Amino acid sequence: MNTFKLAVRGLTRNSRRSLVTLLTIAFGFAAISLFAGYTHNVYEGLARQAIHGGLLGHLTLHKRGMDTEGKLDPERYLLTGPEVEKARRILADEPHIQLVAPRLGLSGLLSNGKSSTIFIADGIEPRAMEVIQAGLLSLSNIRPEVLAAYLKKLNPQRPEEVELASGLAELLHLPRNAQAAMLVSTVSGQANALDVSVGGTFDTGNAGTNDKLALMTLQLAQTLYDVDGGADRLTLLLDDVVLTDDYAVRLAEKLKAAGLPLEIRTWKDLSDFYKQVHTMFNMIFGFIFSIVLTVVVMSVANSMGMTVIERTREIGTLRAIGLRRSGVVRLFATESLLLSLTGCLLGLLITVAVRAGVNLADISYVPPSSTSPVPLLVDLDLPRIAFTFVLMLLVGGLAAWLPARRAAVRPVMDALGHN
Repeated sequence: MNTFKLAVRGLTRNSRRSLVTLLTIAFGFAAISLFAGYTHNVYEGLARQAIHGGLLGHLTLHKRGMDTEGKLDPERYLLTGPEVEKARRILADEPHIQLVAPRLGLSGLLSNGKSSTIFIADGIEPRAMEVIQAGLLSLSNIRPEVLAAYLKKLNPQRPEEVELASGLAELLHLPRNAQAAMLVSTVSGQANALDVSVGGTFDTGNAGTNDKLALMTLQLAQTLYDVDGGADRLTLLLDDVVLTDDYAVRLAEKLKAAGLPLEIRTWKDLSDFYKQVHTMFNMIFGFIFSIVLTVVVMSVANSMGMTVIERTREIGTLRAIGLRRSGVVRLFATESLLLSLTGCLLGLLITVAVRAGVNLADISYVPPSSTSPVPLLVDLDLPRIAFTFVLMLLVGGLAAWLPARRAAVRPVMDALGHN
């Protein structure tokens, strides 16, 4: 208790220096916490966009080798109708699986009668698409008009209708209900063409794909590709269970035991954009964290070093009346910890206040490679805030250790005679 009282008195003795150091810690802590909260919101948004907006689901099942050799020999790697139904029956027993959706991808030429361009299409059951996209409807922080541009809808009563990316529809001047023709290569390598109508348009959110993508019913895709009830993959949507590698491995083993040796890939494996952005922001966070931590350490070390020099005679007096060397070190370490603790708590208050202001300001921006604005929001990333809190307390204590130890080992008489 005496050490604590002496530490408090020591900090208030030079209040101006203590205040400057405290503010340095506070603003440094707030800067790290706010950027951590921003990146956390970006990660959550990208994950939701990939899983629900990009229709990746949580897991994708396909025959082993489909993503490498499937383009050269698609018929060999397609799931047949009976295999799809068998997989559905097996996975129906899993409590965490909400949806098993067969998918069929294809590509070819889309024509308006006068000009043509390439397209990449995905066939999916209309009901399955609604279930997957339901995760986007909970995004209350996105304006309804912006959210509506991302949602896709297929009409199960009109399988000849297709949904076109807005850039693709604009490129060929295909408004809603316009007629177009699709030319694709079937599973056996033959040309096949069908007339389709445009049921609507959607925004992919990516400038690189907004002029190429199309969505159609699974029935239409199977007709174009000339397959009977087949699919090239199965998309699984899970509930709120934490997706782990063990879960995917267990599903793969269960399917293999039933005679379906399927490869399972998570949405993170399939979303290269998410992985690239995640890696980039982690590197930026590490860089900013290192700079701020260095500034905090230097500020605390400088403050405690000056304090030790100014209080050398006081240290000598304490030593003369019986305080041990370890007590001197403990005293200044306590001062540094109190300073760091107060600074971090103040920084946490600044973080909460600034976060509330940013989230209420309704700020939006257009990210690189995106076609629509997204809101600028900041979350509270509690794990990284706690890590920063603990680390700053540790480095604050260590920053005071060296000057305090140097003063503690100084002879008592020299310390008492210090000017």
